[in-house]
Amino acid sequence: MSPCDCHSNNRKDYTTTNLGRRRFMLDSMATVGGLAAAMHLPGMMPRAYASDDQRVRIGYLPITDATPLLVAHALGYFEDEGLDVVEPELIRGWSPLVEGFTRGRFNLVHLLNPIPVWMRYNNDFPVKIMAWAHVNGSALLVSGKSQAENFADLGGTQIAVPYWYSVHNTLLQMALRNAGLKPVIQDQTDPLASDEVNLLILPPPDMPAALAAGRIDGFTVAEPFNAAGELLAGGKLLRFTGDIWENHPCCVVCMNENEVNARPEWTQKILNALVRASIHAQQNKEETARMLSRDGRGYLPMPAEVVVRAMTYYDPADYQTPNAIRHPQWSNSRIDFAPYPYASATRQLVSAMNKTLVSGDTTFLNNLDPDEVARDLVDYNFVRHAMEQYPEAHLPGTSDENRWEREERIQL
Repeated sequence: MSPCDCHSNNRKDYTTTNLGRRRFMLDSMATVGGLAAAMHLPGMMPRAYASDDQRVRIGYLPITDATPLLVAHALGYFEDEGLDVVEPELIRGWSPLVEGFTRGRFNLVHLLNPIPVWMRYNNDFPVKIMAWAHVNGSALLVSGKSQAENFADLGGTQIAVPYWYSVHNTLLQMALRNAGLKPVIQDQTDPLASDEVNLLILPPPDMPAALAAGRIDGFTVAEPFNAAGELLAGGKLLRFTGDIWENHPCCVVCMNENEVNARPEWTQKILNALVRASIHAQQNKEETARMLSRDGRGYLPMPAEVVVRAMTYYDPADYQTPNAIRHPQWSNSRIDFAPYPYASATRQLVSAMNKTLVSGDTTFLNNLDPDEVARDLVDYNFVRHAMEQYPEAHLPGTSDENRWEREERIQL
């Protein structure tokens, strides 16, 4: 796979006919492939200096994970802080996004949570997690023809994940083992035992089409691909991941540690803008979805109906068969925006990465201490200072004792 660049004039090239929607699903979703390539970038070299260019230069993939960065740009929050920001650059894959970030083309990006772990401890790149981009926002989707009602019904099936080092793969394997099933990684043509589930990597853009064609039995991925799978590929949701791990992180906001250290005031202004954007997105989800869609400002080349569903459609009454929402008392939404990067979640993720079946070299994980990673990889100071200015950035109902520390809740 060779992801290519995306130009701004490609944002609104799709029609709304049935054929256009099918083409849209295949073409526009190709903007988010390349994670496997991103994890094996040749020649990644740390930037040992801070750039003289103090403009905010955003690189993003056209997915809901980028929402705070895009909202801060659209609503002028960066300018409110006295910052000069250029038009965010839409990138067609994780690989060119990571490469652009490491080479200084971008100084503000969102990345899947495990990618910074790999960048810092396998490639010695000075990446810092500065905030969470969102929480929840992922699910397991199966074919609409499937009789599966829960994880125990998935024996003998083929399930796609976006990458081995992802919260999607981790939670899926937890749930499968809890149901008495065995995750395996093998060729799709090899026979499966009735208690085995074969896992395979598919770029998110390929998942809905593969499900519709019957090449896979299901997939787990971030939004808006689940919404697209429902609307465009005849899929049904088996379980929301936010209903398994309460308010779990998925994508995180990242910056270069050297630039953070060289320009703390500039960094604080960026975090102020992002925290304000998270508040707006959380409190105005449908408006935000329409603004980001191709029918609004065009940051995401997806129709408003898909983005709105991905951000708002989460009624337990609509997801009873299968029972995709089993903890309505958690008061989650389909996706939420809460920027504080709890250390407990980082520790949970790092611990789980070593317990999850993956393919490929995992030696960089062998000596990782979850407590040390939580201390070293994440910067809590700037986002906390911003949230002390804007306390409504915490999720509604957050108690005083849970503002900066929490216990992770995982119920399979």
